[in-house]
Amino acid sequence: MRRRVAAEFLGTFALVFAGTGAIVINQVSGGAITHPGIALTFGFIVLAMVYTFGDVSGAHLNPAVTTAFAGAGRFPWGEVPGYILAQTGGALAASGLLRWLFPASSTLGETLPAGPVLQSAVLEFVLSLLLMLVILNVSTGSKEKGITAGIAVGAVIALEAMFAGPICGASMNPARSLAPALVSGHLEHLWVYLAAPLLGALSAVPLCCLVREQGCCAPATK
Repeated sequence: MRRRVAAEFLGTFALVFAGTGAIVINQVSGGAITHPGIALTFGFIVLAMVYTFGDVSGAHLNPAVTTAFAGAGRFPWGEVPGYILAQTGGALAASGLLRWLFPASSTLGETLPAGPVLQSAVLEFVLSLLLMLVILNVSTGSKEKGITAGIAVGAVIALEAMFAGPICGASMNPARSLAPALVSGHLEHLWVYLAAPLLGALSAVPLCCLVREQGCCAPATK
């Protein structure tokens, strides 16, 4: 458990540091990275972390993913708090480092609605549902490890960030949104990015069971 928690901490640190760091650096460099570059950064860092830590902790890197795995019977509920604490801690450490590196950044890559709040809430719900549906179908138990798992998960994250990022931020991850909001002190609309990804990921579980009669929502083998 100690190794798995450490892997989740390090993996989520890398995700938030690279992903939100790309947003911050894009702002301070006058748009050098561009929006497609930011989307690809999120996708590539998740791909890399899946292959780095997938066989250790499953490389969830996301409280919504961990909770949905537990809801699907693939992950023990008793280990959920430890994973979420590690993921949140890694995200906070990354945002803290970015605050030190870029003190002039006002939001540190925080996710904020660009339009109506309900619009962003629905987008986050659907994006998280689709992401979790992919994860459930390319993972074994709660382990996102395999020849194609990292590519599939990284690709769907990059795709969703590419088209939905300008409107809702395409967080799909409560830890990724919570950390920059807390460190920057901008907590407005944070509830959208805590609740919608969690509800979306959990909603993917019955849909997976619907299309896969056996093996989707079953306890992981040890």
